[in-house]
Amino acid sequence: MAKRVVIGMSGGVDSSVAALLLKEQGYDVIGLFMRNWDATTNQDVLGNPTVDQDMCPQEVDYNDALRVCEHLDIPLYRVDFIEEYWRDVFSYFLDEYKKGRTPNPDIMCNKYIKFDAFSKHAAQFNPDFIAMGHYARVKRNGKIKLLRGVDDNKDQTYFLSQLTAAQLEHVLFPVGAYDKAAIRALALKHKLPTAQKKDSTGICFIGEREFSKFLNNYLPAQPGDMLTLDGDYMGKHTGLMHYTIGQRKGLGIGGNERYDNAPWFVVGKDLALNRLYVGQGFHHETLYSTSCTIEAINIIDPALTLDGLKCTAKFRYRQKDIGVQLSVKDDVVTVIYDEPVRAVTPGQACVFYDGDECLGGGLINKVYKDGQVCPY
Repeated sequence: MAKRVVIGMSGGVDSSVAALLLKEQGYDVIGLFMRNWDATTNQDVLGNPTVDQDMCPQEVDYNDALRVCEHLDIPLYRVDFIEEYWRDVFSYFLDEYKKGRTPNPDIMCNKYIKFDAFSKHAAQFNPDFIAMGHYARVKRNGKIKLLRGVDDNKDQTYFLSQLTAAQLEHVLFPVGAYDKAAIRALALKHKLPTAQKKDSTGICFIGEREFSKFLNNYLPAQPGDMLTLDGDYMGKHTGLMHYTIGQRKGLGIGGNERYDNAPWFVVGKDLALNRLYVGQGFHHETLYSTSCTIEAINIIDPALTLDGLKCTAKFRYRQKDIGVQLSVKDDVVTVIYDEPVRAVTPGQACVFYDGDECLGGGLINKVYKDGQVCPY
């Protein structure tokens, strides 16, 4: 009897080809489409009114997933995880912005929705595996290992770093062994309805909308002073939540006789005083740090000793790997970089690697330069 796989169908080309590959490999494939966000009403899942009236393209995505499943002759079911998504992902997203941090909701979506709520719902079909269209690989040789996708430019292990070995044990990533060009070619060869569909970008609940306007629906902006680190007034900011460390765009700083025409960047935040600090130059010294502490730590192999561990790390998606060493003291994990790193940002993920293996990671808490806490 063929082994059964329940695959998350997003309506995109990656999950479409993943389903195709599984079927070609002889699996009994069942598709499951997740609806995680309700953009069809003017209220949230708790019944609170909002002013968010923009339509999310989820219906388009569902119809695309349905056409692919019909083309492949596999069944497609639909499930709502709206309440779970609001509780475990969107509430976290808002809470982080309230703290002046820059969250990564995709990581929490993977942890709580795609590989938790999804798995629990899929259990009714008695699957041997669940599958997703992520560019990653799982190796099983006594220990579960999460490996980077073959396509370095599309590798998504950064977003999977909060998954546990138990979650990964019965997961398949069919497209992880291919590069994006090969996936597109397979979709065209097999005439999949999504073969030429553009890749989705950004956060699913925001879609193509302007981020700041969307966020203002849930967290009213509190404008404040924009200053240099020396205290020179440079204008007003529109709300600290709208800025991230190292950001250049949207500062609105015009010509100033006291300064030259070098570009300005966000170099710090003061949440208590509602101040945004800016400085000139991409390589402004304040943007560079030498260590950080992390929280919400997840290590895929629980037997791995963190204190003294030497490995590499990414502090942002698609950032180059940086050599680091970990230190653990009084249950605080400190990540010490081999070289100074620009714009390490509280709230973002710090993800550890040993070659192609993703070891896990944590969320950046505080950032330091030569032992002194940075102003962000």
